[in-house]
Amino acid sequence: MGTALAAAFLDRGHPTTVWNRSPEKAAALVERGARRADDPAAAITASRLIVACVRDYDALHEVLDPVAADLAGRTLVNLTSGSPEQAREMAEWAESLGAGYLDGGIMTTPPGVGNPDMMFLYGGANDTFTAHRPALAALGDPLHLGADHGLASLYDTALLGTMWATFTGWLHGAAVVTAEGAEAVAFTELANRWLLAVSGFMTRYAAQVDEGEYPGDDATVDIQIATIDHLIHAAEARGVDNALPRLLKDIMERAADAGHAQDSYASVIEVLRKPGAGA
Repeated sequence: MGTALAAAFLDRGHPTTVWNRSPEKAAALVERGARRADDPAAAITASRLIVACVRDYDALHEVLDPVAADLAGRTLVNLTSGSPEQAREMAEWAESLGAGYLDGGIMTTPPGVGNPDMMFLYGGANDTFTAHRPALAALGDPLHLGADHGLASLYDTALLGTMWATFTGWLHGAAVVTAEGAEAVAFTELANRWLLAVSGFMTRYAAQVDEGEYPGDDATVDIQIATIDHLIHAAEARGVDNALPRLLKDIMERAADAGHAQDSYASVIEVLRKPGAGA
């Protein structure tokens, strides 16, 4: 990921200095025009904007702690994955050194870096974000979530949860239909169209979640419980694992037991917020 980030800056004409704990990994970037720093201190002092992306926060401190004084008067953009709490602690650490700080979330894999459609999430002071937005736009679409440094990590993890649930639901469906000889490619053409409709449901349900009101004017929770039994039956008959749909049914039934049987599916959030509800 670090190589992809540096390459995106280079591709858009930004003078870029690179440092890697494994020096040979920077060779290709140097060939493309990057300046190689011999150590973290040289990398930091080369620019007012420092972008860091390593394995975890322990690795980040391992690199930065010995050269912390050099960060004064500069801005550190941390794209290392971690928790909101770690992001807030890192912000306090950076600010204690007199450095600006943005914590970011990369919502793509390395091949997507540099694509203006790919989201990069940032939390931190608005003036810090605004000052460096033109440079950060080289990486993707820079979205400022607010002054709270933990928001990028929070949204990152929540969006990844949405991705994993979508992937696994799609794969379960693909397992069901391919068990009868259908092709996953053909099934996915329909799945992608269906997800457009699902995104519309999500938009409508989001307003209900914010309002705390769940009018059952479409498919209510009790209807969803009856319907998911068809999926469970179809999967079982074809030898497909049913752990996912059974988990979903269990959550729906907990919502119904908590008094939401005649409410919209958005009401399921109530038992997700209160895990013991309906148990």
